[in-house]
Amino acid sequence: MDRIDVMRLFVRIVERGSFAQAARDLQVPRPTATHAIQRLEADLGVRLLERTTRTVRPTLDGSLYHERCLRLLPDLDEMQSVFRNAEPRGPLRVDMQGTIARFFILPALPAFIARYPGISLNLSEGDRMVDLITEGVDCVVRAGDLSDSSLIGRRITIFEQLTLASPAYLDRHGTPSTPDELHGHRMVAYAASATGQSYPLEFRTRERDWEVRLPHDVVVRGAEIYTAAGVAGLGLIQVPRYRVEHQIAAGQLVPVLEAFPPPQMPVSVVYPQNRHLSSRIRVFIDWLTEMFGGPQG
Repeated sequence: MDRIDVMRLFVRIVERGSFAQAARDLQVPRPTATHAIQRLEADLGVRLLERTTRTVRPTLDGSLYHERCLRLLPDLDEMQSVFRNAEPRGPLRVDMQGTIARFFILPALPAFIARYPGISLNLSEGDRMVDLITEGVDCVVRAGDLSDSSLIGRRITIFEQLTLASPAYLDRHGTPSTPDELHGHRMVAYAASATGQSYPLEFRTRERDWEVRLPHDVVVRGAEIYTAAGVAGLGLIQVPRYRVEHQIAAGQLVPVLEAFPPPQMPVSVVYPQNRHLSSRIRVFIDWLTEMFGGPQG
């Protein structure tokens, strides 16, 4: 490993708190990673890492070296790209919201792989906001507003949302004309992964915003079962239009309260603000923005 690769390895070890996990993330044999850090410490003449049976953490010198690496690596990558015209290479770990991945990203992914054959993708699916540092994830694609100030998000598109119910549900409860007519109606409760609290139904016009919490028979966590619960007649749901176009065409779901739409749903790609943004992450974010057509998508 050259010195720059060792610096990248050291940064990932500090982030992951583990030689084994960092070596796996960077696709380096564990013995090679251990030997590289030992050589680095010998060359610098200082101990950079404190190792125990369970964790690895930086020493005071290691923390200082880590900070310098975070400042230097982006500039070194940029310089190499300019002078060597190098294609991005290496592993890239991305966590995605499942329906966005299924409807948009995965169908287009062959084009990304063809453009950047040196990047090895490791994809996972989830609705929760993962701890990018400790879990070794490079970036996350998520829908909704971002509240974590330790993260940087680039908005890549915005989805129109609808309020819907099944025909059987509307036969039982009637079709409301305004949000003020929702007395006696029920909702499918969607629980936030972080807090466990269910989201209210939201409606918006130029003059007024509504937040409505209705009685519910079921609480769900997950986009697929949320939509399925609506199809089953368990209550009103609010989802992006793309996710239910098939069910609308098939007559399984009916849009209601269309004059009072829910707020649009932003979609962002998110990464830690103190993470060295490698060329792999940069080109993936640029590709996502291009593929979605920008934040007006």
